[in-house]
Amino acid sequence: MTLARRTGCRAFDFERADERAAMGHLLGLIVGRDREIAPSNPPVMLSALVNYLGANDAGPGFYQLAKELQLLPMSASADEKFDFWIKQVKRLYKRHGASPTVG
Repeated sequence: MTLARRTGCRAFDFERADERAAMGHLLGLIVGRDREIAPSNPPVMLSALVNYLGANDAGPGFYQLAKELQLLPMSASADEKFDFWIKQVKRLYKRHGASPTVG
């Protein structure tokens, strides 16, 4: 709702698979653009700040993109994925000068 209010565009309908996929695509584009504009070592994924609907971490698309970017092993366990997400969030907060409230 915040995105819709701030942009004037209609809200995504997360009940629809195509709209969930569109949000995932948008987040992937944001990650790619951020990595071009502000590369970092170790790499960060800006989309780590977006929680999966009804969950307390990122969604499956986040982890899939991390694997495609070779930031996360293809065979990562649930614990490895969660640890990776927490590290990403902490790195983003450090990069932008704020304090994380995760992990």
